[in-house]
Amino acid sequence: MILTEEKLKSIILDELRKTVFKEGLRHHYVNRVPVHESIYRIGSPCYFNVISQARDFYKKGLYEAVNEEERDILENTNLGEWAMFEGEEIPLDFPMYAETLEEAKKKKKKDPPIGKPSRNTGSGKKYKVFVRNPKTGKIKKITYGDSKGGLKGGWNSPEARKSFAARHKCAEKKDRTKAGYWACRAHKDFGPGIGRFW
Repeated sequence: MILTEEKLKSIILDELRKTVFKEGLRHHYVNRVPVHESIYRIGSPCYFNVISQARDFYKKGLYEAVNEEERDILENTNLGEWAMFEGEEIPLDFPMYAETLEEAKKKKKKDPPIGKPSRNTGSGKKYKVFVRNPKTGKIKKITYGDSKGGLKGGWNSPEARKSFAARHKCAEKKDRTKAGYWACRAHKDFGPGIGRFW
């Protein structure tokens, strides 16, 4: 079989493309899938990278557009490129980005109630409270209280509360990020009508 110069050039170019194209772009090239019909999640870094690579190789004559829509994207848009806007890097010619940011803000998980003890529905300790660590600013979950006993029976008894406070040195507990602080106040938070600590 004799190879024509044209056929030989085509084979060499094909092998060159398979070598220099990164995996995502190679997949699009081999399977004849336009880059705007990305194999990656729309808006992900890989999505933008494939389009940017395709444009670079298209300009060098190594990548061929599959259809007119893809050609238009590669020739007439900046999709896949980034620029700074008001101190934030944003993708160009990607209108969904603004919508994606808004959706992300709406879906942002709300902080749990800080400093409001409640019964622990999970396993382990009887109560839980969320506190913000003043050093790190992070929210921490604290669980406390013996799930099988504790001061429950003696909350209305001043002697039992006093004994509990002495045993646990409640007067010294000042750190709200420690279980001991909240355990010493459990009767106030969960006891029937008890407004004082000990």
